[in-house]
Amino acid sequence: MTPMPTLRAAAEIPVSRRPAPPTWVVVALACAGQFLVVLDVSVVNTALPSMRADLGLSAPGLQWVVNAYTIAFAGFMLLGGRAGDLYGRKRMFLIGLALFTLASLAGGLAQEGWQLLAARAVQGLGAAVLAPSTLTILTSAVPEGAARARAIATWTAVGGGGGAAGGLVGGVLVDGLSWRWVLLINVPIGAVVLAGALLWLVESRAGGGRRIDLPGALLVTAGLATLAYGIVQTEAEGWTSAETLVPLAAGAALIGLFLLVEARTKAPLMPLKLFRLRSVSSANVAMFLCGSAMFCMWFFMTLYAQNVLGYSPLDAGLALVPSSLAVILGSKLAPRLMPVVGARNVAVFGALVAAAGFGWQSTMTADGAYLTAIMFPGILMMLGAGLSATPLAALATSGAEPGEAGLVSGLINTSRTMGGAIGLSVMSTIAAARTGGAVSPEALAEGYALVFRTGGGVMLGGAVLMLVWLPRGVVGRD
Repeated sequence: MTPMPTLRAAAEIPVSRRPAPPTWVVVALACAGQFLVVLDVSVVNTALPSMRADLGLSAPGLQWVVNAYTIAFAGFMLLGGRAGDLYGRKRMFLIGLALFTLASLAGGLAQEGWQLLAARAVQGLGAAVLAPSTLTILTSAVPEGAARARAIATWTAVGGGGGAAGGLVGGVLVDGLSWRWVLLINVPIGAVVLAGALLWLVESRAGGGRRIDLPGALLVTAGLATLAYGIVQTEAEGWTSAETLVPLAAGAALIGLFLLVEARTKAPLMPLKLFRLRSVSSANVAMFLCGSAMFCMWFFMTLYAQNVLGYSPLDAGLALVPSSLAVILGSKLAPRLMPVVGARNVAVFGALVAAAGFGWQSTMTADGAYLTAIMFPGILMMLGAGLSATPLAALATSGAEPGEAGLVSGLINTSRTMGGAIGLSVMSTIAAARTGGAVSPEALAEGYALVFRTGGGVMLGGAVLMLVWLPRGVVGRD
């Protein structure tokens, strides 16, 4: 792999005199934090019908239960990564986890739709502060090489497992208790992880005295939210209406202003020079494309199982268990393959496997059988996701200087989550355009099938991009 040039002279500064805890403790705590934030992307999917009935949410409102979280998550993650570098990774881990846990409590107790959406947005903010610290704490504790590749694979597997387990966890909680517990369950778990982090994690940060770029964070978050809103408007208003074009143009203008601010400020949230590095730019674009397809998989598979095949929330969650295991398997296989065939080739192979699964899933019908309509295509999609995510994360973060580690970690998470948020808005519009407002199982199946055909095309495009752009070389060898 082409080595990453030096980005700065700042060095890693330990700020605690306590001895470092065992590596497995650090990895376990980092993975627990990652599991929580990824779980909450998908755990609400099985609860959406119950939320709609209880709080009177509209169909676009249901989509914003998901997007309020993911847009805040993606938009503030760069800020969270930079804050960890400057003010301490452990400190940001604790602050993010505490905010996430309190917002989960507020969401679980919500009595109105707007209260739930507000709580989900605050949850996303907490996740944005927490998530970059999980990867940075892990990569700081494990030296670069095969050991770090295995640690990143575990982090990826746990994150993928969190997304995959969301359907099952949500189904169990909705069927056994109520939709509120898909959020309230985070409170005791968050408290336990918070106590463990306070006790065992050692503080560290990067020197340099740089300031936080708050204007940049607000601009990129506002731009993403406005773009997503404009895309959602196409369902009811069409692509050529003022209600759609105005927010799309405003969102694009905000993103452009964000880039202008980043180019001119002395302490940018996202130094544009990072994208001159082939490993960073290519891996992040690839992660964006993969995220735009993979994130939608859980959302539409859950809707297909419940709205078309008539599964209960619990049955829908159980139906996706094989997929959950497949993403973990793929994530654990990847670091074994990377030293042999190279990170780029593993990522490309994973994207092709996922594309095959998307193509198979696009043949769904209103009376599909479980094995051929959910289980086997789901396994292929998630096996491919696990195989791709680990080498992409390793390529993006390998060689990063200590002072930029949080930023690069936040960037790769941002790319995946941003892709998911924008991808969900686009795919929901595609499904709605195909169904034309019809709600019969046949019409819904056609709309969902078109989504998976589109996702398969995105994954094929991602595979081609990885093949020609990702750097050659082997990541994960001692």
